[in-house]
Amino acid sequence: MIEKFKTLFFVKSSLITLYLALTIPIPFISIDKLKILSITAFVLGLYLIINITSDYVETCNNKISYKTSFISRTLGRKNWEIFWKDIKLIESLPTSQGSKVFYFNTKKGDNFLIPQRIENFEKFSLIVSKNTGIATNELSYISPLWTYKLLTFLSVLMITGELFAFLH
Repeated sequence: MIEKFKTLFFVKSSLITLYLALTIPIPFISIDKLKILSITAFVLGLYLIINITSDYVETCNNKISYKTSFISRTLGRKNWEIFWKDIKLIESLPTSQGSKVFYFNTKKGDNFLIPQRIENFEKFSLIVSKNTGIATNELSYISPLWTYKLLTFLSVLMITGELFAFLH
């Protein structure tokens, strides 16, 4: 059975609202000669941020796959897939912020970053454990979910303030 795990809603919403908070004022404050260009750049940027936050993971009985959009691939992200039988171990490495990132290590010596910002992460961990036989108790989101919620909230406050300032 194929399972699909999309980018976590709060990750996607935090990045999109932050983009909006930082760029909404630009078309309004740009000089007349650059209005069309600034609006075009704003819309293009919004399309890009929505597109690059649409990566997802697929699992089935035989393998796990990471799928990116065309734009993500153009910007350097790569699709990958690994057969469950080829995964040797899961390795964790600390981040500079005190969290951990995890990698699938394959029998061929390749390393693939485990996506840690996906919906239904607990279910994903169970699928990984079931198909590899490797304990996944340590796997978790890379950042606490409240950080994405807080960023979304602060970005919405910024947008509200910008709209209030513009209308008054």
